[in-house]
Amino acid sequence: MSQPVVLKSNPHGINLILDDRIPFQELLDEILHKFKESDKFFKNARIALSFEGRELSQEEELAIVDLISRNTSIDVVCILDNNSLRDEICARKIQEFDESQSGRTGEFYKGTLRSGQVIECKTSIVVLGDVNPGAKIIAKGNIVVLGSLRGNAYAGAAGDEHTFVAALDMDPVQIKIGNVIGRSSDRGPLSAIKNRRKTLEPQVAVVMDDSILIEPITSGLLMNI
Repeated sequence: MSQPVVLKSNPHGINLILDDRIPFQELLDEILHKFKESDKFFKNARIALSFEGRELSQEEELAIVDLISRNTSIDVVCILDNNSLRDEICARKIQEFDESQSGRTGEFYKGTLRSGQVIECKTSIVVLGDVNPGAKIIAKGNIVVLGSLRGNAYAGAAGDEHTFVAALDMDPVQIKIGNVIGRSSDRGPLSAIKNRRKTLEPQVAVVMDDSILIEPITSGLLMNI
């Protein structure tokens, strides 16, 4: 081989092509160098790792995974081999891991959302601006509006009722969390907002007893959502 270590991407992650002639410790140094070079490109990526060109013991495979995890931002979810069933299970595991993290990561949107505009997000989202009537935000994770929420907000779009919607000024037309819907015209928590317009305060909407409850944001409340 012209290079002792070659990184080659595949549908599930990275295939590591290794020289079988150099000592393993030297090989580790080369692997570390390659992954540090590529860390910005693979930043915070969750990958499956496969090996080619050299027979590795289980201890050597784990040493490589540990080396990558300790020295880069890459998260090696599993190791692939030539077993198609194992590959399928590993790919499914990566997908499930991504879905489970949807509420823990997020995106930012800066600007006012006007009537007719819709934002869809696969994670959580923070909006630096207002959401006007007729505008809509849909997120698989949480929704935080650093401004006035006067349009529609749909958190936990994949059915997750443990997500929340928060805003500095909460005056929505409709909020949906998971499969639970609340409307400002209903007799309930959302309609009660209309009676508190003189005292604006950050509020958060959560699901409780199959209904959407809106409360002022406090440190104690944040610890429980």
